Amino acid sequence: MAHLLHTTFLPSTSSLRRTSSSASPIHISARRRASIEAKIREITMPVLSSTMTEGEIVSWIKYEGDKVTKGEGVVVVKSDKADMDVETFHDGFLAAIMVQDGGFAPVGSVIGLLAETEDEIAEARSRASISSSSAAAATAPPTTTAPSQQPEIIAEPVGPAVVATRETVVASSVHPASEGGNRIVASPYAKTLAKELKVELAGVVGSGPLGRIVAKDVEAAAAAATVSAVPPLAAAVSPKSATAAPGIQLGSVVPFTTMQSAVSRNMLESLAVPTFRVGYTITTDALDALYKKIKSKGVTMTALLAKATALALVKHPVVNSSCRDGKSFTYNSSINIAVAVAMDGGLITPVLQDADKVDIYSLSRKWKELVDKARAKQLQPQEYTTGTFTLSNLGMFGVDRFDAILPPGTGAIMAVGASQPSVVATKDGRIGMKNQMQVNVTADHRVIYGADLASFLQTLAKIIEDPKDLTF
Repeated sequence: MAHLLHTTFLPSTSSLRRTSSSASPIHISARRRASIEAKIREITMPVLSSTMTEGEIVSWIKYEGDKVTKGEGVVVVKSDKADMDVETFHDGFLAAIMVQDGGFAPVGSVIGLLAETEDEIAEARSRASISSSSAAAATAPPTTTAPSQQPEIIAEPVGPAVVATRETVVASSVHPASEGGNRIVASPYAKTLAKELKVELAGVVGSGPLGRIVAKDVEAAAAAATVSAVPPLAAAVSPKSATAAPGIQLGSVVPFTTMQSAVSRNMLESLAVPTFRVGYTITTDALDALYKKIKSKGVTMTALLAKATALALVKHPVVNSSCRDGKSFTYNSSINIAVAVAMDGGLITPVLQDADKVDIYSLSRKWKELVDKARAKQLQPQEYTTGTFTLSNLGMFGVDRFDAILPPGTGAIMAVGASQPSVVATKDGRIGMKNQMQVNVTADHRVIYGADLASFLQTLAKIIEDPKDLTF
């Protein structure tokens, strides 16, 4: 994978270095060979997206002293858009955890140490202790080079684990899902949900493997707490006594979450792009009829709009282009429709890749899969960073029209309003009723011009008003 970190192999004795493969073999005595074989590797915060500058440790899957194998997930990291399992590429033992659950670390900084053998665990922990002053602060820079008498360490890359499902063997002496009472074992999503619902995991009994706490356990605990907290006469309370929404403290100052920080950076970057907007009214009677006909087969309106947009972009490639350096632009080879999805504390844009080539049924199944992964914060970077054209739909909220802000690195975004009955004049001069929706496209004026958008919207309207091609 392109975003995996490079591994540098170094001997643990500072006087030795790797030589090129063309050099003559080096013969090492048995006494010195032992020192070379002893290796301690750094586990560093990976780069999980192009906008990621720091990551949060959601939870460590392994504990200090646990044996790990190549390709096995060791830690769950929250990037600016999703929670991702990351894996080790070497066998060994998790010797030291330097950034605990809930801690933050800059990209590339050390979050743990991996020892090659059990004999090196104590040495690695000693190393971690020396560097603790740097690792203790969640936002501290990467740890500095150790004194010369300490063994050199090897950068250990981590990346998204191939297998997302994981089980951890735990003891049940204190809590059904705890490790000797030191840490509650719960899924990453369950931990996030517990924070949002203000549920103490220590009081939750897990129903997952070996007593692990999963999301439904947290939801059940929150529901039980709500019921017990409501007094018998709660229904008689006057509406005037209503207060702020649960979990919101009026007058408080709340720092941005990682996702909100990423959104903020992107919006500021968008201000540097000269944009303009073009609106269009599209009759949706035929599209609405098609949707009712094939809805039972799992087709979604989002997939229909994405498919119609993709087919229109085939005929107007300049609207699918992008300008990144201000000096040139790219005709993107694929039509990847990103669709904005609201999430608690931000938004994300899952991408329907090659939407013009995929049939509507497969596209709908893919969209459902992407939404489920987005809500569980399990999207992979390529599933939300590869969009070439963006859709933002607020029609389900009854919004009739709005303007959307252009995402950095793309050429256009289309804001879709609700389809509503409208009184219109027919071609024969009579008055009639038709369902119509307003769409507004925001575009990069460095690349796309008014006539380009007008022509694209005319094509889109023809496809939506006669949607027979959407099901092929």
